[in-house]
Amino acid sequence: MSISDLQTKKDNSVLLLGNPNVGKTTLFNRLCGLRSATSNFPGSTVEARKGKSSRSNSTLTFTDLPGIYSLNAKDELSAVCKNSIDGVDGAQPDAVVVIIDATNLRRNLTIVNEVLHHDIPCVIALSMVDIAQKSGLTIDVSKFGEKLGCAVVGVHPRTGAGTNELHDALVNLHNSKVALPDVNEFKAVNTWANEIIASSVGGELATGTFTDRLDRAFTHPFLGLVVFASVMTGLFWTIFTLAAFPMDLVDVIFGYIGTIVGGLLPAGDLHDMLVDGVIGGVAGTVVFLPQICILFFLISLLEDTGYLARAAFVMDRLLRKFGLPGQSFVPFLSAHACAIPAIMAARIVPDRRDRIATILVAPFFSCSARLPVYVLLVGVLFIDSPFLAGLAFFGCYILGAVAALFTALLLRKTVISGSSRPMMLELPTYKMPSLRTAFLNTFDRAWVFMKNAGTVILAIVVILWWMSAYPKVNASDEVIALRNEASVVAVTDVITSENLLNEANSLAYSEQLSGSFAGQLGKFFQPVFAPLGYDWKLTVGVMTSFAAREVFVSTIAVLTAGDEDVENEGVIEKIEHAKRDNGTPVFNIPTAASLLVFFVLAMQCLPTIAVTKRETGSWNWALLQLGYMTVLAWVASFITFTIVSAVM
Repeated sequence: MSISDLQTKKDNSVLLLGNPNVGKTTLFNRLCGLRSATSNFPGSTVEARKGKSSRSNSTLTFTDLPGIYSLNAKDELSAVCKNSIDGVDGAQPDAVVVIIDATNLRRNLTIVNEVLHHDIPCVIALSMVDIAQKSGLTIDVSKFGEKLGCAVVGVHPRTGAGTNELHDALVNLHNSKVALPDVNEFKAVNTWANEIIASSVGGELATGTFTDRLDRAFTHPFLGLVVFASVMTGLFWTIFTLAAFPMDLVDVIFGYIGTIVGGLLPAGDLHDMLVDGVIGGVAGTVVFLPQICILFFLISLLEDTGYLARAAFVMDRLLRKFGLPGQSFVPFLSAHACAIPAIMAARIVPDRRDRIATILVAPFFSCSARLPVYVLLVGVLFIDSPFLAGLAFFGCYILGAVAALFTALLLRKTVISGSSRPMMLELPTYKMPSLRTAFLNTFDRAWVFMKNAGTVILAIVVILWWMSAYPKVNASDEVIALRNEASVVAVTDVITSENLLNEANSLAYSEQLSGSFAGQLGKFFQPVFAPLGYDWKLTVGVMTSFAAREVFVSTIAVLTAGDEDVENEGVIEKIEHAKRDNGTPVFNIPTAASLLVFFVLAMQCLPTIAVTKRETGSWNWALLQLGYMTVLAWVASFITFTIVSAVM
């Protein structure tokens, strides 16, 4: 593609390339805004964002490439960028924009040299010029471009300044041939960069500034951990606090929709499938959305300020002992809210092996869906001791974190052998975060979640509804008797009649679940869970909870208390004192302790498995995750049950 050909085309493809934290994605958002779409680069799981920018009767299609330090590095991100420039998986682009940091030209010029060697039309976007000027530097943009043989445009991604000039420079390219050092000759490339800087840059960066003192605090071995813990606690608290209202609102809205649809349809399978399956399934998907949106919005703000790089630097010291990079701390943090956004957040881990290890162990961290189960089982174990109950509750979180770290260590010595790659990280300058970029990034993430994970979750919930609803079980004599009694007393005592009818319906539902495919499945697998102290009812609860952990409490409430609403007064007490078929307690202390350990360690969330498959690009990793966590949970629960039974 020649420059003259480029100037005659009405729609040209342009790649945006640059080091991490140079404002590349912020510039992309300024150029394209919501006129963009997210997909994957061909043959990879690396995310590609494409968007159009129309100015001066010309349209440019931009592709936001991953942030890298070199095209020749041995990692997936660098390979994707190099293949995109060479047109390996499609047509070669018409031009490349290399975004470089004006405060760190020497390091940024390395990738500029590599791109210029590909002999493709190129424009340099010089970002953070204002920060460089405040720090004592002056840059002659004209001389800088002359030395590079291509146009150089100063841009301000957060405000959009310079985007029109960048668009014009791409439409009117004027590249010229200049002498370039060999990309493999490290000394020659440094010398070359120094000559360019000496001829076009004046002044020196100020040292000993306030930001330098911040860096010393944020990266300090002890103080840095204190700052990190404070920031992450605030982030964690904000996610739970701000997400509470919209999540409740989602429940109310879909409950209202379900009531309307249920009122329009006659009782029957179609009614149940739409209300309990489709509408309930969509609600179960959308309810995660507030957490995901708040998480990615706050992470985007933290990343834009420059702090996230400092936090990764601090955590790298600890996590590398277990074969994980410092960037893994963000997914692990968000996993306490939900494993799904945690796995999606693992995209910030640059190395593929590190990223897969992070994804595989993230579900060990206790998510909010486990909380109802923890409350129930801890209450059984320590009815009269709030202190011990609180200690056990905290122990669940510690157990999950320890299991995650040592599993990561095991993975890096076996199926993903090798130590974690040293984290090459040059601390970016501090900046005011861009709200526009944060909102656009949040919108992109939310749309990806709803479009991909949402459809999978919906399918799973509908299947679960079908397994619980079929085959149909005829009402027992006890149910018929209760309903007949309710009809008789309805004439004289409406309240008693309603109570009898509710009791009959709850019992009928319990019988239906017991005889359904889900119930039969529980009875079939009961011998597998018998060594853990579970009867067939607990087995049904465990099996159904593999679709979603929070299903366990409702399932057990139905099977043992005859009531789906576990919030009703006395239901929890009924569950705690429920009897097995032989008259012994369902929840004795050894069984409750075994269940607690099982729910801490087991992978009981099919939507998470589906997202793992999508993020890793293979069902093999998802099935390994499911199998390993299930086996580990079984073994640990068996040991727990055996020891506690011996002690008791």
